[in-house]
Amino acid sequence: MSRITIAIDGYSSCGKSTLAKALAAKLNYAYIDSGAMYRCVTLYCLRNGIIKKKKFDNAEVIATLPNIKLNFEFNPHTKTSETFMNGENVEKLIRTMEVAENVSKISAIKEVREHMVLIQREFGQHKGVVMDGRDIGSHVFPDAELKLFMTADIETRVQRRMDELNSKGEHVDFMEVKINLTNRDYDDVNRKESPLIRAKDAIVLDNTDLSREEQLDYVIKLISGLLLTRD
Repeated sequence: MSRITIAIDGYSSCGKSTLAKALAAKLNYAYIDSGAMYRCVTLYCLRNGIIKKKKFDNAEVIATLPNIKLNFEFNPHTKTSETFMNGENVEKLIRTMEVAENVSKISAIKEVREHMVLIQREFGQHKGVVMDGRDIGSHVFPDAELKLFMTADIETRVQRRMDELNSKGEHVDFMEVKINLTNRDYDDVNRKESPLIRAKDAIVLDNTDLSREEQLDYVIKLISGLLLTRD
C-alpha cells in the first residue's frame, strides 16, 4: 500500500501534535513536530543570552542556526517521538511558558524559517511522514496527499494548554495562558514569512467537541479512502 505525506496545520493548542503522534503510531509513520524545531531555536537563544526580556537581535539568532542540530527519536517507553537538540533530550524544556512567550517572534524570522523548512523537507523526502505546524500544507509540503487544518474554540484550547502545563508541574493562570495563545494566534496569522493559513485543499477539523479517539477514527477513514483511491 502506498505511503503518503500527511500535513497538519492549525492554531496553538488545538491538539495537532496529539493527533499527529496517534496517526504516526497507527500507520507506523515518522512523526515530525515542526513547532518543536522552532522551540529548540528559542530555547538555545534563551540559554545563550541572545533573548533578553523578550528582545533579541535577528542577526544574532541567525548566526546560531549552524550550531543547532535537531533530530527526533522514538521513545519505546512512552511510545512517542521526542525532540533532541545537540544530543540532549529537550522535549520537556521546550514546552515551558518562557519558550512559548518567545517562539512566535523567533519563528517569524525569514532566515530561521528557511533553515527549518530545508530540514523539514529532508525529513519528509521518503514519504510515510506526519508533520504538524503552521505552514506544512501551505509551504513545506504543498503536494502532501492529505492536508488537515485544525481548530477549536479559544476556551477549549486554553484549558488543554493548562492541562498540559499542569501535568508537567508548571502551574499557570487561565488568563495568562489565554493572552499567550491570543498573542500567538495574531503573530502566526500576521507574520510576513509563511503565515498560518488554510491551504485551499486542506480539510478543516474543528475538534472542540471531539475526543481524541473520534478525531483519530475520522482521519483514519479519510486516509483509508484516499489510499483505496490511489491504489
